[in-house]
Amino acid sequence: MNRVITVKGTGSFKVKPDLIVITMSLESLHLDYNKTMKLAAEAVEGLQRAIQSVGFNKTDLKTTNFNISTHYESYYDKDNNYKTKFDGYLCEQGLKLEFDFDNEVMSKVLTTISKAKTDPRLNIQFSVKDKDAVNEELLISAADNAKRKAEILAKASGVSLGDLISIEYNWGELHLYSQTRYAMEDQMMNLSESSAPDIEPDDIDFSDTVSFVWEIK
Repeated sequence: MNRVITVKGTGSFKVKPDLIVITMSLESLHLDYNKTMKLAAEAVEGLQRAIQSVGFNKTDLKTTNFNISTHYESYYDKDNNYKTKFDGYLCEQGLKLEFDFDNEVMSKVLTTISKAKTDPRLNIQFSVKDKDAVNEELLISAADNAKRKAEILAKASGVSLGDLISIEYNWGELHLYSQTRYAMEDQMMNLSESSAPDIEPDDIDFSDTVSFVWEIK
């Protein structure tokens, strides 16, 4: 049986965010199904017109999820019995707008959305555009780190590394967002764009691990 050494290599580095990601959640509710769908369509059209007014195409607003379901209201009757009753059809939509990092553009987008009267719930995050490059850099860093560890361990043990036998890697999704959170209360959405401060988000910390198995001799 061949003697082997298994080493986990860790790759890590930091990068400045160069992408703003604004996600929006919309809800439309009505007793009539067709009316609910009409309200949902009008809400999206309102947001599309809003972003077009500041230079985007309506196709830049991407749908991330769409769900239509029956909705029930909970209540207690006069005898204090817990009951539910049909409250209408609920349409839930998720939308996303991504653009190059620019504080001025972000302020314009937030201002025009606040005037669209669609009242979406907003989440603003900072990410990176070239995600493949990030992943490649991490894997290269992890491989170099593992090789150095293996060579140190082999030298300290009086052996030498042979052929690389296997590589094990979990192709999970990396978290590609800065820890900085930009939050706005609904009542603050009417502020003018000139009142929004410039944001300098934290660098994004990336790390990943890969397992390598070498023959030792």
